[in-house]
Amino acid sequence: MRPPSPRSNSPARLLSLYAAMWRNSVTREMSFKANFLLWIVVELLWFALQLAFMSVLYSHTDSIAGWSKWEVVLLVGCSNFLQQLFTAFFLTNLTDVSEHIRTGRLDFMLLLPVNTRFLVSLRKVDLGAYINAACAVGVMVYALHRLQLHPTWLQYAGFSVLCLSGLLLHYSLTFLLCAIAFWSVRAQGFIYGYYNLFNIARLPDSAFPRGAFKAFFTFGLPMLVVSNVPTKVLANRLESPWELALALGVAAVWFALSEAFWRFSLRHYTSASS
Repeated sequence: MRPPSPRSNSPARLLSLYAAMWRNSVTREMSFKANFLLWIVVELLWFALQLAFMSVLYSHTDSIAGWSKWEVVLLVGCSNFLQQLFTAFFLTNLTDVSEHIRTGRLDFMLLLPVNTRFLVSLRKVDLGAYINAACAVGVMVYALHRLQLHPTWLQYAGFSVLCLSGLLLHYSLTFLLCAIAFWSVRAQGFIYGYYNLFNIARLPDSAFPRGAFKAFFTFGLPMLVVSNVPTKVLANRLESPWELALALGVAAVWFALSEAFWRFSLRHYTSASS
């Protein structure tokens, strides 16, 4: 097979391809409008339940580990924002990887003159998740208003970079898990199991005592970093610049590991027809 032209993976070509996949996703979503609206409602109800749970907790106390009610609401909003962005871009695509491998569709993708990881990661878009992400932004704006905080543009820039870092971290960890499908029949269980761990990200990191649990979810599966650090930037709670370095560093490390494991998996892939 002739290797793809270097221009095949140029940013302009990938952007054009992504735009085409976006249009296809819009067409597919609008073909099932009732399902599209139903999932938006379900996700919004779940988000509302998370906020209601926090309200119940704060009806019995004024502070949890030094975090006030509206600081925690800001944290929950940030966590849901990242979760919905991950769902919008990646979740459906990554859960489909094991089916691509099992049915042989991956063989066809490997022959296309485009980066295969890009293709399997971004083929579909969950449009409803964008609406839910916008609602999470609304909750964060309201929480900032109740806290009487007015972040600077530098804080907003830092928050944006950290959110991108958190999104990259979630994607890298999930992509690594979906590559397990090269050796197992299905990997959706691993992915959905990890997805459920997102709930840890909506809790203040200071609420957990020092120990193996906190260390694991700070460095191993850094759920306590993903949402807490961006929220601290907006809420003026950042205690050390090392927290910023940690958030950016773990994202870079896990992305590199996921890429290495993906390449290792492809080298040992014998195709569905072998």
